[in-house]
Amino acid sequence: MTKKHVILHGKVQGVGFRQFTQTEAKKLGVAGWVRNNSDGTVELKAEGEEETMNKFIETLKQGHRFSNVQEVDITPTDTVEHDGSFSVTF
Repeated sequence: MTKKHVILHGKVQGVGFRQFTQTEAKKLGVAGWVRNNSDGTVELKAEGEEETMNKFIETLKQGHRFSNVQEVDITPTDTVEHDGSFSVTF
């Protein structure tokens, strides 16, 4: 299993990006969480098989039609707090 901490910069708040992230995670079987940060970024921690995580992150980089992802910071992480699903947190 691969665990990643991801921060997305750009037009990612107020455009449904967290819901988009949750939907894509559920499609792929990725567990974890996503939230908005006060600095305008979206942050997530996610866990899944390496190939699946690569696909998930590439999908997030592309975003959806209302978002504009300009930069993505990805770092490995040791822990991902989740209950086996992918949730939107506040």
